[in-house]
Amino acid sequence: MSVICKPNEILIEQNMKHYTFCISLVFSFQQIQFVEDKQEFSRFPTKTGRRSLSRSISQSSTDSYSSAASYTDSSDDETSPRDKTQVNSKGGTDFCVKNIKQAEFGRREIEIAEQDMSALISLRKRAQSEKPLAGAKIVGCTHITAQTAVLIETLVALGAQCRWTACNIYSTQNEVAAALTETGVAVFAWKGESEDDFWWCIDRCVTTEGWQPNMILDDGGDLTHWMYKKYPNVFKKIRGIVEESVTGVHRLYQLSKAGKLCVPAMNVNDSVTKQKFDNLYCCRESILDGLKRTTDVMFGGKQVVVCGYGEVGKGCCAALKALGAIVYVTEIDPICALQACMDGFRVVKLNEVIRLVDIIITCTGNKNVVTRDQLDRMKNGSIVCNMGHSNTEIDVASLRTPELTWERVRSQVDHVIWPDGKRVILLAEGRLLNLSCSTVPTFVLSITATTQALALIELYNAPEGRYKQDVYLLPKKMDEYVASLHLATFDAHLTELSDEQAKYLGLNKNGPFKPNYYRYKPRS
Repeated sequence: MSVICKPNEILIEQNMKHYTFCISLVFSFQQIQFVEDKQEFSRFPTKTGRRSLSRSISQSSTDSYSSAASYTDSSDDETSPRDKTQVNSKGGTDFCVKNIKQAEFGRREIEIAEQDMSALISLRKRAQSEKPLAGAKIVGCTHITAQTAVLIETLVALGAQCRWTACNIYSTQNEVAAALTETGVAVFAWKGESEDDFWWCIDRCVTTEGWQPNMILDDGGDLTHWMYKKYPNVFKKIRGIVEESVTGVHRLYQLSKAGKLCVPAMNVNDSVTKQKFDNLYCCRESILDGLKRTTDVMFGGKQVVVCGYGEVGKGCCAALKALGAIVYVTEIDPICALQACMDGFRVVKLNEVIRLVDIIITCTGNKNVVTRDQLDRMKNGSIVCNMGHSNTEIDVASLRTPELTWERVRSQVDHVIWPDGKRVILLAEGRLLNLSCSTVPTFVLSITATTQALALIELYNAPEGRYKQDVYLLPKKMDEYVASLHLATFDAHLTELSDEQAKYLGLNKNGPFKPNYYRYKPRS
């Protein structure tokens, strides 16, 4: 008995045969590919075409807190800036940058940053006529980006003379450094410095004939440490130090506790406008940017460990959770651990999940948070990176051994290859991921930069005796002023207390509105 098929049924049958053929073809290809992958995985990596980085690196005298490099990226110009003779348009030679000819491009970068730093520009315009920093000779060691350039030029506009170097060997934007140099700021920094370059640049900022610094703006404490150790007589004449990082603040408190801090210092890191905005909101956005640019990773379903649930950790966890990652947290502080639990994260010890996770992110400010033993037990293809300032959180030094091979695959992206073929992806050699591998939100940096500027003004102009040889927090009133400057961007309108309300609360109508012990909201 014959079967009569309708035309559309014949078409469906033909399509099904074609579909079945395609499926079988894909399956066969996958089998072939899997065999090739398996062979590739089991193949012992050769040294051919790969760069062995097993050489040892020296440490700073403060337990390797420094941001010094072990090796640098290749570029279109391999000549070290230290070996070049460069002159800016004014005939000046007191600088060392990658390429002074990039100044025009850097100026455009700075102009873009200024558009989203209106509050800092407003402070510049308000105080420019008074010149509150006239006579200040500020030596700075920070990330050199378009945003910090706006801060530096603000300090100059307020009367300061500035010399600047970088606190991280990967975060310098070469074109911005050139633009600053063109305006007369003595900049000694370029992207991809060596360890020797790093300390040489700091030294050149501190020591120059006819110029002696009287203020320090530091990020990480390397500049402060260098001056304290090598130039104690210069250090004693400093009128104030402003420090913005967890690492640097920790070192200042160590000096103070030992009775060796001979100048007043301002802890900007723990001011509300730094910690609750830069640490939290900046990292919430920039952690994803840094990981995407370097690895193209998809976050949905990935198992991620965030080491540390301070403000940086909170920002990282919130961003990763929003994109569908499975996030674990490690913590030493029971209060922060409880916050993580209440925010929906599982608090674990790293060893409990080390074989399972796809990404490890450190943000503790500590050392050896991720050890060689733990790196040995990570699965193939895992990503390891750091969001803290210091390069000590991941034990990178332990990976520089003959049995491991390093392969540079992208800028700031290394494959560390084990003898069995396992690869771990290490970003920025364990240094600060977001500023080394991507950019950070300009608006948030405006808040931090304004805070830093006010801290410098406060310390420089404070009457004798107001600040002793100790570490201080920024006055609450200044924190509130910084916040108020940034509200105009959102067209936000503050409610004003009536006399009766102010009396009831026991407040001044103009603030400060919260006591020093008030903690604000822990996370967004």
